[in-house]
Amino acid sequence: MNITIGRVAALFFLMSLCLLFGQEVIDEVVAVVNGEILSRSDVKGRFELLTQGLRTQVSGEAFETQVETLRKNLIDRMITELLLLQKAKEARLDVREQVRLTIDNIKSQNNLESDEDLHVALRREGIDYNLWVRQMEEDLLRQAVLFSEVDRKIAIDDADVVKEYKAHPEMYTEPEEVALRGIFLSEEKASAEELESRKSEVSGKLAAGEDFAALAGIYSDGPAGDSGGDLGTFKKGELDLVLEGAVQKLQPGQVSGWLKSKNGWSLLRLESRKERKLKPFEDVRKEIEEKLYFDKRTKAIDVFLDSEKRKSQIKILRPNVLDY
Repeated sequence: MNITIGRVAALFFLMSLCLLFGQEVIDEVVAVVNGEILSRSDVKGRFELLTQGLRTQVSGEAFETQVETLRKNLIDRMITELLLLQKAKEARLDVREQVRLTIDNIKSQNNLESDEDLHVALRREGIDYNLWVRQMEEDLLRQAVLFSEVDRKIAIDDADVVKEYKAHPEMYTEPEEVALRGIFLSEEKASAEELESRKSEVSGKLAAGEDFAALAGIYSDGPAGDSGGDLGTFKKGELDLVLEGAVQKLQPGQVSGWLKSKNGWSLLRLESRKERKLKPFEDVRKEIEEKLYFDKRTKAIDVFLDSEKRKSQIKILRPNVLDY
């Protein structure tokens, strides 16, 4: 199956599968949100599925850290989702057309000609079509609430954009960039005595005025030797600290002394240097607008959700349900 369906199915179906987990356990009430129950099976099922998803993305200590964060925050997250659905019902929001368009788009992207083809594709993934559509609708309803209550009220004016540009020039500055050529002599291909001899030979020919690129093609053990030692360009922080320190002292056309690197010795020639400079305002206007919008939206969503929670009747009866 095309990966598009797999991703969308995982996105919209994740919570729906929690319903299946609930059929095999005796439920207890974890929380009550404006009269609606959040059960133990809801929470445990959701936790298991999200944990499975994390396991495919991260491992080791990062996995354990993210699972612990999920354990602490999941009930609040599910309460928030339930509140948004309640808000959508209260506002009588209708996203059936968006659901239809989303399904049509998925079929188009995956070259599926009919609804039946989509049903077959989802069954191959072990996904029930009706539950999948239900979760898609709920997700779109939550998005619709946030658009109505938050997104459409956010405005970014030019003064804010200019202020951000002037206040944080370091964020909109192109870093210094250097273009280098190099000659690398590997310790694995010669004895210490042979290395010293080759280093002296190369240094002598450079002192006599021979071309660096030509010598790189003859002497360099690195893959760049075939291109005259062309190493490409590097921004500040991308080079090894020893190499970067040596390059900082060079002017274009100058060659460093021999530098000890991990597996041998390197000689660097600075081809060019582009100094760091502030990007033109118009080049970064859109980037700044997007940053300001994201920041305002994040804060506005927090304010909106806090307000909704204060107005709601929320009782958490089993806050530690995931601990046992």
